[in-house]
Amino acid sequence: MSSPSAPLRGRTGPPGTSSVRTAGYQRFLDALRTGELKPGQMVSQKALSENLDLSVGTLRELLPRLESEGLIKVLNQRGILIPAIDLTMIRETFQLRMALEREAAAQAAADMPQEALDVHRASHEAMMAAMRESPTEATLAEAEEIDAAFHDALMDATGNALLIRTYEMNTTRMRLIKLYRHALSAAYMLDAFTDHLAIIDAVGSRDRAAAMAAMESHIQSARSRAVHL
Repeated sequence: MSSPSAPLRGRTGPPGTSSVRTAGYQRFLDALRTGELKPGQMVSQKALSENLDLSVGTLRELLPRLESEGLIKVLNQRGILIPAIDLTMIRETFQLRMALEREAAAQAAADMPQEALDVHRASHEAMMAAMRESPTEATLAEAEEIDAAFHDALMDATGNALLIRTYEMNTTRMRLIKLYRHALSAAYMLDAFTDHLAIIDAVGSRDRAAAMAAMESHIQSARSRAVHL
């Protein structure tokens, strides 16, 4: 799904970031997603540099970014801590998500093209039918991609590079919360897609208040699931 602001998306780092550090950043995220690195784990710089296939010097250049995004804590003389996914992290991540995505929903209601909304509606409805008929792992993986594309498109509608970069950083934290605090299932995705259709309806009617309220309800449901799972 493209949008006028799509070029703002997809940056893996700020301008000038070296390809080596960018690759190391992606390998760090992959290690978290696969469980090779776990929340609450303490690791030395040497061990982490070996894990990410980086020199210690390059890792040290990458650490400020990882720490600024809340993905690690550098503890002097002790090593690097992968923060636990606790209630504080969940609360802070969802609070930021709420602020960003309520604004995105409001902006989408103002100027997201109807054609784009129709594409998102069609993909959601087709996937909901597929999940009801045959909720395989492949189906759920595709549903996750549709979910992410929808939220990305709403954020792109802001046309605000700073908001988009902040959203991308927070999305990394959301992925970790989903990985460790969400039990992915067809029922969960169907509920999420039902919420999405309500957002699409509100955006399509150009009702900013309704779009923001629908997004708020959607995020509150996700937060409640993460906290109580």
